[in-house]
Amino acid sequence: MSGWNGKFLAVGNGAWGGSIQYNALGNGIRRGYATASTDTGHTGSDASFAIGHPEKLIDFGSRAVHQMAVQGKATVDAFYSTAPDYSYFNGCSGGGRQSFMEAQRYPDDFDAIIAGAPGYDRTDVAFQTLGMIRATHETPESYLERADFTLIHEAAMQMCDARDGLEDQLISDPVGCDFDPGALQCKSGETSACLSESQVTAAREIYSTITDPRTGEILTTGMEPGSELLWEHVAAREPHPMYISLFQHVLFPDERFNFLDISVVEHLDYAREVDGGIYAATSADLEPFINGGGRLLIYHGWADQNIPPAGSIDYYEQVVDTLGKERTEEGVALYMVPGMGHCGGGHGPNEFDMLSVLEQWREDGRAPAAVLATQRENGEVLRTRPLCPYPQVPRYDGTGSVNEADNFSCAAP
Repeated sequence: MSGWNGKFLAVGNGAWGGSIQYNALGNGIRRGYATASTDTGHTGSDASFAIGHPEKLIDFGSRAVHQMAVQGKATVDAFYSTAPDYSYFNGCSGGGRQSFMEAQRYPDDFDAIIAGAPGYDRTDVAFQTLGMIRATHETPESYLERADFTLIHEAAMQMCDARDGLEDQLISDPVGCDFDPGALQCKSGETSACLSESQVTAAREIYSTITDPRTGEILTTGMEPGSELLWEHVAAREPHPMYISLFQHVLFPDERFNFLDISVVEHLDYAREVDGGIYAATSADLEPFINGGGRLLIYHGWADQNIPPAGSIDYYEQVVDTLGKERTEEGVALYMVPGMGHCGGGHGPNEFDMLSVLEQWREDGRAPAAVLATQRENGEVLRTRPLCPYPQVPRYDGTGSVNEADNFSCAAP
């Protein structure tokens, strides 16, 4: 009964849900929150629950989290004889999709929301992510080994790292660097420390924007320079389990469906029809959420290997186009994290406390500014760096250690 901070925190799920997130619950409890998690209406890590059960897909898509919010807050009210002062939601990846869904469809559920690496358009992104492994399996010569990923990464860093004015093994603005892996193609007589023509083609496909060849519509961007060390998780031996499950269990209930058969021309329209907005959270109209005092804090690692990070920028700019810059900045903030992979990991500072930022923003009216991020190795701090609200990027002030955040400031890219 003691130690409650008077607030409610709900936590999100990754991938296809299917389990209670006990670690995230524990973290909330340690911070004094009454916390809640949902298994999204089923158990298991893939989408096989949806076969023959369209209602469970709706539960997964939005209903389970909404009911968790409603019933969770009611439970807090009943237990403490008072409603929570503030209600927050924190999710990453699939949880980031849930975050977007809540802000867009249920603007009264939460006072403020964190959306990490939001996979808000799972259907379209599936064609990009599964396209990565298809590219490396186009021919036997297309396959990329771990050493090849390292080779590409080192070349990308050599070209793009210093563009922000500092060689520090971090690319702060990868979109502005037009790296071409063709620079690594083997010349006559070379057999090592280079790529075959087929491997270059595969690497270019991984970086490339995915478009509908029938209409020219852009579906999603590709991976960014600096992400290459994490490609082996999605472009090596087996297809990404979450995205292939979309095809095997939701679109074509057939576990034999082969990722090599995936085609934008043949499958995109059908995939969008089956989705029908059930699990896509793509609306840029956040006016009801912001009008009620809601705050949405988004973060995304530039080295994310699962969800193209530029998609978060694209969404933010769609909100600006819809609501205007001033209204957007009132209720939405975006942080891009150099060197960080999917919801963590990578080769850059990847530890930060977005929940405190959210609390200060919603409760005290302190607009998001630079956020301290830390990189550790074997428990030791390697460096700290500020994360800047988009579109700003961190700039070295020119004096002091490049491994200390105090020596950087946020500036226009």
